[in-house]
Amino acid sequence: MKQTATALFLVLALLLGHQQQVFAQEEQFYREKTIKVVVGFTSGGFYDRWSRLLARYVPKYLPGHPEMIVQNMPGAGGLIAANHMYSVAKPDGLTLGMLAYGMYLDQLVGRKEVQYDVRKFNWLGSPEKSDVLFYMRSDAPYKSVQDIRNASTPPKCGSSGTAGTDYILARMLEDTLGLKFNTVLGYPGGSEIDLAVEKGEVQCRGMTAAPFFGREPFTTWRKNNFVRVLLYGGQKRDERIPDTPTIYEIFEKEKTPEESRRVADVILRGTDFGRPWVVPPGTPNERVKILRDAHAKAMADPALLAEAQKGKMEVDPVSGEELQKLAEKMINQPPGVIARVKRVLGQ
Repeated sequence: MKQTATALFLVLALLLGHQQQVFAQEEQFYREKTIKVVVGFTSGGFYDRWSRLLARYVPKYLPGHPEMIVQNMPGAGGLIAANHMYSVAKPDGLTLGMLAYGMYLDQLVGRKEVQYDVRKFNWLGSPEKSDVLFYMRSDAPYKSVQDIRNASTPPKCGSSGTAGTDYILARMLEDTLGLKFNTVLGYPGGSEIDLAVEKGEVQCRGMTAAPFFGREPFTTWRKNNFVRVLLYGGQKRDERIPDTPTIYEIFEKEKTPEESRRVADVILRGTDFGRPWVVPPGTPNERVKILRDAHAKAMADPALLAEAQKGKMEVDPVSGEELQKLAEKMINQPPGVIARVKRVLGQ
């Protein structure tokens, strides 16, 4: 018994010594360094706001307390930033990326522009999970899903690109419910789409729920009944829009085939990625662990949580380990499901 206890003590001492050595090395590496956070969208949206908030708190929990700066790299619904993080950014822990939750779909359907494999990114964590919703200008002649189906002219919706929530949701609704949309691609980010809705260039948009309930112009829009939410992507209704049906309720009412529902679920449940931070493949494992731990500690910091609450930013953290498993799950789909998703997304 005494020998076993002694052996266990030695093992623990060795582990502790190794951890202390690693921390000292990382402290020396990060001291007086600057970490760049690449955000795949324009400033003002929740991807940008979350990265800037985290950039103020994560360094507090990193050895050496490096500085963090945010660089916006919008384009193609976040695809440009994802390619950059995979193929250009150095795997040294000095460049992080906050990427679009839907980027796994572009890989799943085999888009030629994709230069990454989501399974090979090192996922650090996400501050939230957020279901999707679909809103329409209240003065548009589309008050329900049925109105869109029966319309002679499809509504015009804005989109940032093929990895954006707006594009993905519209394509899914076309395939599963037989709706038609005129999707206008190429907006740099959500804020630009919102402006286009306000100006009347487009009438509708699909997006995650968190910014809809957490920032302008939506606070004013909801107060003035400028827009209405026609459907919600969660598995149960959101109490903030209790009269809005979920997509699953609509599927039930429309008697949507089971295969269509399964494909929709693969697409919709990708929102569990939230607004993830990643580092490139090849980043040293010890550095990945340190960055994950710092992200998790920052997300538990009372000051960060107070700022998030003040900014109406929903908090529902997802660990890097969970995101890593989710990336594997989303890509490893049966051939039949992949074929159907390709059809939904126009491949």
